[in-house]
Amino acid sequence: MRIAVVGATGMVGRVMLKVLAERSFPITELYCVASERSVGQEIDFGGMKHKVIGLTQAVSLKPDIALFSAGGSTSKEWAPKFAAVGTTVIDNSSAWRMDADKKLIVPEINGALLTREDKIIANPNCSTIQMVLALLPIHRNYGIERIVVSTYQSVSGTGVAAIEQMNGEREKRKVEMVYPYPIDMNCLPHGGDFQEDGYTTEEQKLVDETKKILGDDSILVTATVVRVPVRGGHSEAVNVECKKPFEIKDIRKLIAETPGVKLQDLPDTNTYPMPLYAEGKDDVFVGRIRRDTTRPNALNMWVVSDNLRKGAATNAVQIAERVKDLLT
Repeated sequence: MRIAVVGATGMVGRVMLKVLAERSFPITELYCVASERSVGQEIDFGGMKHKVIGLTQAVSLKPDIALFSAGGSTSKEWAPKFAAVGTTVIDNSSAWRMDADKKLIVPEINGALLTREDKIIANPNCSTIQMVLALLPIHRNYGIERIVVSTYQSVSGTGVAAIEQMNGEREKRKVEMVYPYPIDMNCLPHGGDFQEDGYTTEEQKLVDETKKILGDDSILVTATVVRVPVRGGHSEAVNVECKKPFEIKDIRKLIAETPGVKLQDLPDTNTYPMPLYAEGKDDVFVGRIRRDTTRPNALNMWVVSDNLRKGAATNAVQIAERVKDLLT
């Protein structure tokens, strides 16, 4: 397969390259693509150096698959140009996620929906991916009525500059302020841009994308997004209200048997998910599973995952693996 990684010099783009190598994706030609200011840089992959090329040249090379992680405006402009020459685009931005004609894919959940004709495929938001994967067995077996989620999102979700702000604050250096306030020793209840209703765009993504991926518009979702001084790995406190009664032991068993999910739920030994140990791994970790005693058929759980891997790069590469099977 001839593969282009658009945004190859960025944080997620570099992780995409790493995951492609780790999973031994069959690449005959690799095109590392970025903005004009990065053209000519060299990126190591597979023991070789690859020169970064621009978008126009990349389109002319007609790759089989293009993994995009270059921002929404770039995706809106360039994804259709790649698709027009026969390339299948897997886009990590929010540009196409809620487009009615584009599929929003978490392979373990709805990968079977993909066809050869899908030329622009949307990769969900990192926080959504980990939550819906953890909730999938619950929804399939008991039906989900309502979700209340609070996220504790790492600074890597904002990008390299946000990591630099946190590190600079810890080292007492003067740094560029990516956030409106200090992030070290602080929590910011602010992810994305504020909407007229008081919710943020990051919170709205959790609402809209959950319904689309699970294929159920009747699910009620409300979210609060918080940025925390953690380098990598997003955490979520999730309250789920089901349509049918359940036993907690059965919920634990279902989650433990879900592909891509690991159960870490042993209170007696202080075993529960934490971003410190999820960073660098592809699994979604679930623990602190307990009944919500204030509501019938409700439970609480704690969900943690590496936002750069399963939350972005790994999910995109898994989609690419599905596309490869369809194209070959």
